[in-house]
Amino acid sequence: MTTLSLLAGLALGPLVGLVATLAMDVAMARLPEGATAPKVAAGVLTDTPVDDAPERLATWVHYVAGAGSGLLFVGLVAATGRLLGVGTAVTVVAAGAVQLALMVGFFALVPLPRAPGLPRQRLGPIRRDWAVSAAAYVAVAAVVVAVATGI
Repeated sequence: MTTLSLLAGLALGPLVGLVATLAMDVAMARLPEGATAPKVAAGVLTDTPVDDAPERLATWVHYVAGAGSGLLFVGLVAATGRLLGVGTAVTVVAAGAVQLALMVGFFALVPLPRAPGLPRQRLGPIRRDWAVSAAAYVAVAAVVVAVATGI
């Protein structure tokens, strides 16, 4: 596994995040509550009911968070590789598991409970669709990082 310098990681992270977010968009479009997660964030930021949240803000939040998550993922891969001292595949899978837990946990514990205007019966489907979307993100991010670092 090629180790990344800090500068290379800072450059690669947002790129990985944006590519993974574009892939996540495909998954989100196929899920009943897939497009709700970005609207949850926009609704929380504007104290607006989720279904009335500003679309433009939801889009911006989605892509900025995606780019930031790419930075986090590249950092996790670098840290995992140094800690475990194993090959690229094991490193990327281990970092991917942590990344997925962080993405799903953060969304389910921070913005979703604070989202205005959501009936309780929608919370489970929104969580489930977010978990599927996040898994698509992590899978694509893992492939991009593995290829970039030489699997």
